Amino acid sequence: MRHFSDAWIQEWCDANGWTDLFMERLNHYWAFPPGAVMPEPIPSKILRYIKLEKGLCPEERAWLGAALGISVLGALGAYCWQNPMPFLFAFAFGAVTAGRLEVEEI
Repeated sequence: MRHFSDAWIQEWCDANGWTDLFMERLNHYWAFPPGAVMPEPIPSKILRYIKLEKGLCPEERAWLGAALGISVLGALGAYCWQNPMPFLFAFAFGAVTAGRLEVEEI
């Protein structure tokens, strides 16, 4: 799952003189620092700062919305059918969503 919007990283690079931003792999960004001839990874403390400042990216918001919607449907289904299985499915989807939202060490 993407935890950063490319526009957020590009905005930081433009403000700090880094050029030619590219994503090596998911959530690992590289760019040329000012005056450098080789690209370097965007420092992890900068990525954490951007994440704290900007919050959730659109993909994370979509996953949270889906988890909330499925939880509501699970509660309604459990009530209507008087069966706990919809709760179980909603819990499983919520657990997967929580795992995907976890930001791994950058």
